[in-house]
Parts: sequence; C-alpha cells; structure tokens
Amino acid sequence: MKSLEELYNRALELKNKGMSDKEISTELHLSVNTITWLLSKDLRGNRISDTKIGWRSIGVYGNRIEKIAEIMGDIIMEDVSMDNVTSIMGITINGIPYATMLSDLLERELIVYRPHPSRKEGMFSSNFAGVKGKKVVIIDDVISTGETMKRTIDDVRSQGGEVILCVVLVSKISSDEINNVPVRSLIRATMVG
Repeated sequence: MKSLEELYNRALELKNKGMSDKEISTELHLSVNTITWLLSKDLRGNRISDTKIGWRSIGVYGNRIEKIAEIMGDIIMEDVSMDNVTSIMGITINGIPYATMLSDLLERELIVYRPHPSRKEGMFSSNFAGVKGKKVVIIDDVISTGETMKRTIDDVRSQGGEVILCVVLVSKISSDEINNVPVRSLIRATMVG
C-alpha cells in the first residue's frame, strides 16, 4: 500500500466482503486496533500509530519461504533442544507455509491452528497432527498486539499440549515472551519518536 487512503480503501473493500476487523488485520498485516481506527475515522483524523508489515516479496515463491524457514529453524535450534520439540504448529493463514517447511526441515510433525476472530477459542485442524501431549513450537508471520499468540498458547495448553517457543517473522511487541513462553522474531519493529 502506498498511501493511507489506499490502505483505507483496501480495508473497506474487505469489510464489505464480510470480513471481521480481525480477519482484515491478518490480511493487511496490521493490528486490530489500527483496522478499527482506520474504518471508523475520517482519513484527516489523528496519525496512525502502527507499522504495516508486508512480506509479499518472500511469499510469492516457495524457495524464498524455505530460506526464511531455514533461518527460523536455526533460531529454534539455538534456543531449545530438539529433544524437547515434537511438533511445529502454524497459525493460519500466514504461519502455515513456514511451519510446513520447518516440519520437513526439522523432521517434526505438523499441527495447524485456526484462531477464531470473534470467539475466544480457535480450532486445530483434524487433517494434521493433534496437540495433546505434544511439545510445540508455534510459527506465525507477525505479532502485532500479541492477542492471537496469547489465545493460541492458551488453546494449546487447554488441549493438553505444551508450548516451548514462538517464532515469527516480525514482532511489533516489546516483550520477549507471551504467557511465559519465549518469543523470537527475525525482525522486531518498534515505534520511535
């Protein structure tokens, strides 16, 4: 997106297609608060206080995703013993390609999780590995507010799994942990000024 007006128009287009603010935030890589602000304010209002994260240049080719997954795998092996990891879990939609590659690279089973935009609990896809009794590394693209990751960790725990580590492309939060689970990112985006 080149301008705030283009971002507004894209968010409005998605809203008109029936997407929730949470779904739009995932699609546009912005926080839910920013989407809510964007859709409820006059464009001449207050300055936006969020950073858009776009990684399309990575996502258009599988070999680029694989190379990023290799870096994520290196971070995982640096932080935890692979003896303590049974599963790699991708959060839909954008965490799945990286988690799939990592599952192959690290020779661990794949879990797929879909957060629900309006309910507290999400769901684990029955087409992939289950979470009960597993030691899980969670993979996603961007942490904006941390709410999705918090809910994901809670859901893993409620289903009898243990989250060992969270790894993302970009983190917009200042903390190195969420719900007492370490968070590692390839890039940390911080507002300054």
